[in-house]
Amino acid sequence: MDFSYSPTQQSIIDAIDAIMADFDDDYWLAADRDGRFPEEFYAAIAAGGWLGIAMPEAYGGAALGIAEAALMMQKIAETGGGMAAASAVHINIFGPHPIVVYGTEEQRSAWLPPLIKGEVKCCFGVTEPDAGLDTGNIRTRADKIDSGYLVSGQKIWTSTAQVASKILLLARTSQPSKSGRRTDGLTLFYTDLDRSHIEVREIAKMGRAAVDSNQIFIDGLIVPEAHRIGEEGKGFSYLLDSLNPERILIAAEALGMAKPRFAARLNMLVNASCLTGRLARINQSNTRLPKIGSNWKRQVCLSPRQRIFMTAARRRAAWPMRQNILLPKLDSRPQHRR
Repeated sequence: MDFSYSPTQQSIIDAIDAIMADFDDDYWLAADRDGRFPEEFYAAIAAGGWLGIAMPEAYGGAALGIAEAALMMQKIAETGGGMAAASAVHINIFGPHPIVVYGTEEQRSAWLPPLIKGEVKCCFGVTEPDAGLDTGNIRTRADKIDSGYLVSGQKIWTSTAQVASKILLLARTSQPSKSGRRTDGLTLFYTDLDRSHIEVREIAKMGRAAVDSNQIFIDGLIVPEAHRIGEEGKGFSYLLDSLNPERILIAAEALGMAKPRFAARLNMLVNASCLTGRLARINQSNTRLPKIGSNWKRQVCLSPRQRIFMTAARRRAAWPMRQNILLPKLDSRPQHRR
């Protein structure tokens, strides 16, 4: 497999580097120290159209794929902003993809352009205090009423809920059958973060203070039926269109944070005169340590990058029915899986 950058991928690298140059270490230090969302950075990413890198062109996106989105997030995380910078925009990249794949044309036309333009921020309401990673055990309920659904429950570790105006919300609308999966009966909604019925409490944490983490309490929230994505009871399977590619982005972000820091320390080690002789003896010995030479920059994190992009390529092969939405150089018109 050829892991060299395509012209499109190289243009992504150059464009993101240019944007990140305007946000130095002092900017990120101040945002983290003050616990302030990096609005200027978010606006710059949105102005360049990067929030829609994997969204269909019909709604203002670029219709590129997982590999391109991962590369963008890696470059963002390589800067002094690290995970704070990545987390500020992360949810927008693949979080709304259930809307793309399973939403109606009316929903896509109404909801996607404001997200892509950065006019609307969305948070992700899935994890719960008593369920954790056991999504089938969530207790937030959405009971059917004449005007839609009446929702009550709790969510935790909901990032950006302090600044978001929309929420992608997973709630239980029915109990699974004895022969069914525990995740059956969960329904996915995209609706207003109505603070008259949703209390948002920020969670104090060590690090990444610029991007808030929260516990939210939902009491009597009315969600119109038009805000339901796809069929009732199939929300968890829809959510996988967000969660699976999101894992690749997280890996790319982790690589982005590690790469420059490892490179800086390796550079310091190579140029430390007191260690020159010792390094030479190590390289001449029959150890497993890689030889450190003039091409060391190419060796840094090459294998992790290969793994990430190989996974992205495999994801392409695994989703033949979704290629027109998630992958580069393919028809960007939305279609539903049958």
